[in-house]
Amino acid sequence: MSTALTSGKTATPNEDAATGNTSGYRPDLDGLRGIAIALVAIFHVWFGRVSGGVDVFLTLSGYFFVASLLKHVLATQPASVSWNRAVNPWPRLWRLARRLLPALLVVLAVITALIALVMPTTRWGPLGAEVQASALYYQNWHLALDSQDYQAADSAISPLQHLWSMSMQGQFFVLTLVCALALGGILRTLSRRFSALTNPSVIRGIVGSALLAVAVFSFAWANYRHGVNQPFNYYDTLARLWEPLAGGLLAVWIPRIALGGWLRDTLGVVALALIVTCGWWIAGVQQYPGAMALVPVGATLMLIWTGSAATRPAPAAGPGSVSRALAHPRLVWLGSIAYALYLWHWPLLIFYLTWRYQDDVGWLEGTAILAVSVVLAWATTRFIEAPLRAGKDNALGPRYRRGLIALIVIASLVAGATVVVWQRDAANATVSTENLDPRIYPGARAFLDGVPVPKVDPQPGPEVVAKDWPITTSDAVISGWKDPSIKVGVYGDPTAGRTIALVGGSHAEYWITALDDIGKRHGFTVTTYLKVGCALTTSHVFIWFGQKYYQCNDWSRQVMDRLAIDRPDVVFTNSTRPVEGQAPGDFVPQDYREIFAQFRDRGQRVVAVRDNPWAHGQLKPPECLAEGNKPQVCGVERDRALAPTDPTAAIAADYPNMSFLDYSDGMCDATYCPAVVGNIVVWHDYHHLSATFVRSLIPALEADLAQSLHWW
Repeated sequence: MSTALTSGKTATPNEDAATGNTSGYRPDLDGLRGIAIALVAIFHVWFGRVSGGVDVFLTLSGYFFVASLLKHVLATQPASVSWNRAVNPWPRLWRLARRLLPALLVVLAVITALIALVMPTTRWGPLGAEVQASALYYQNWHLALDSQDYQAADSAISPLQHLWSMSMQGQFFVLTLVCALALGGILRTLSRRFSALTNPSVIRGIVGSALLAVAVFSFAWANYRHGVNQPFNYYDTLARLWEPLAGGLLAVWIPRIALGGWLRDTLGVVALALIVTCGWWIAGVQQYPGAMALVPVGATLMLIWTGSAATRPAPAAGPGSVSRALAHPRLVWLGSIAYALYLWHWPLLIFYLTWRYQDDVGWLEGTAILAVSVVLAWATTRFIEAPLRAGKDNALGPRYRRGLIALIVIASLVAGATVVVWQRDAANATVSTENLDPRIYPGARAFLDGVPVPKVDPQPGPEVVAKDWPITTSDAVISGWKDPSIKVGVYGDPTAGRTIALVGGSHAEYWITALDDIGKRHGFTVTTYLKVGCALTTSHVFIWFGQKYYQCNDWSRQVMDRLAIDRPDVVFTNSTRPVEGQAPGDFVPQDYREIFAQFRDRGQRVVAVRDNPWAHGQLKPPECLAEGNKPQVCGVERDRALAPTDPTAAIAADYPNMSFLDYSDGMCDATYCPAVVGNIVVWHDYHHLSATFVRSLIPALEADLAQSLHWW
């Protein structure tokens, strides 16, 4: 038995029956594995795109695995099924574990060590959780759920991200075995009454029908969820199942149509060309596993079929030209190390980028990373995977095998203990900065008022500042990504006769820290109308993490209608956003102007605050600080993040109902916006102000509101 990424000679029942070949070995499919892993690694390293190679692996996995199960159950010589040979999952699970786990555990142990050496301490806890998820084969679900978590969705790329496909395949293998065991038990019981259930053709029909039903449902689910939540859909096992099941269906029933050599070669060339090129013209992250994944999946099925005995014009005819090309020894060798190469190439790339503070690599760097990956993959396959896969028959001897197992166990235990400590420390980390001495931690006042700044460690510490979110997040009164409801939180003085409504996304949300305090002391209520990633819009559709965010437009319309009914005395929201793309500065979007006009026409008072600078970079400011760098290099150049003057100055006269506030000078000096101002860490990621820093802006906001509203 072989999986798509591990080496091993795998036959299908159809191949055996058609050719009489007892091995049924397909070297061309090993070569296809080699091409697929080359595409995966090359596209990852140099082009930052999804190549379709993983979809090739998933299809091959289903083909190999289902073929192996069928071969075990179906008696190839007699004309009936021997149910005494029913599927026993334990030997197969053991063989799978022996093939897959040793190399994976070694790579995870090395990744754990490199995390400690290369990654900032702020990432140890989250990455430790990914090590655990990868070892236990639920990394795809871990990443899927993180893609829905606004507090985790902008995290830096992980050195374990690629292992989602390993988890998905592992889940497929186990689910298929369990279902095969259940189906086998049912058929074995029914065969006592219905003799037809011992007929191999009938069994193929039942198995094929079951696989087809699940595959059709999975494909429909993938396409439905594509338009609902593509980031989650990309990792969803249910949405991915149709890909390996498509390969499994071909193993159950492979069409027997004699094709001329020219037609086999033409179909093979077209299929191979689609696999090699689809990474360029399909945006895989945005499209897979929806309908566009039919391209690599269908092309893989075509190569399996046209290279099989079922399409040969005569029983004695040899393989076609494409099959012979795919069976080239170098491609077959590359296919033999595909699993280990898949495990190694991605973490080497990510650790190198992190170490060099780069977002991509050049041709020389990329070549070196690939070369090292190939050497490590060969060594892993030769000295770890192959000896343990062979069991007692390995060429290196039983003593080597026992020592290797002991070494893997020890390394895994050490890595596991390290991960547990990281996660415990991350879970126990807390932020307690409500009562900082303003003389020691002046924050924004250091820039706004020139307050002296003593030399002390900043607060919150870089290791915990990621938890420094506003109270509305912990109170769960901000609507999530897929939550269309309007959640109204009440803060400040709930019994007061005046109300300020805080409205918008997370960049409006963090002002609750200041407004809540000021409201309690000056007698006004603060109500919140918040949704993550959703500033008030009219027609513009935000794109977050590759997904069009139509929910924001619907929510904004509902909130505007709600505000017309609730009639707060003042609406507090944002006035600018960063310019999209790589262009520097910030601006007032047309949608904002249209929203402002609606408030003006209603006669509603509005206070709008300029958005803070966004610190784009290879590392988020807290991570940069955690590595021991100075705040002066962990922020962002002012002219990159902000326009020379507040963009609202040009439109203020059009909106007499509005007051425009700008606290950029509290976050930046004349040229730079550092990661720490007045001994307080400014951002808790790369674009959200920490609640502690917003607290240092209370005196400035309080004075501006007093001047604007005349309430005290």
